[in-house]
Amino acid sequence: MIAQVECVALDCPDPKELAGFYLSLLGGEVDRTDRRWACDADWSTLHTPGGLVLAFQRVADHRPPGWPGQDPPQQFHLDFGVTDQEEAHEVVLACGGSVLDAGDEARGWRVYADPAGHPFCLVRH
Repeated sequence: MIAQVECVALDCPDPKELAGFYLSLLGGEVDRTDRRWACDADWSTLHTPGGLVLAFQRVADHRPPGWPGQDPPQQFHLDFGVTDQEEAHEVVLACGGSVLDAGDEARGWRVYADPAGHPFCLVRH
């Protein structure tokens, strides 16, 4: 091993807003003091209860990924396991997320976009 994951950073137009969106879904602490970086108007973080750190960096000309198309390319997405998909669906919508692909009950996963347009999936466990 030569490295460790410190965080996953997502480009966006408003870092604090996107950190708040993911806080509503995952819990944790926004902009916790951390020796690895400084939080400001251009960089915000979410330390999740499971240990993962999501970081959000301001990009002035941010263009959300296209889904399911690739203009601009998706590049990566996050999968979140949920036990109650309907409840999770309602929380995502109430927090400003949107449905990209509602799928069907048999499939077990749905695709959403966060307020900055990044695709993510809610996967039923």
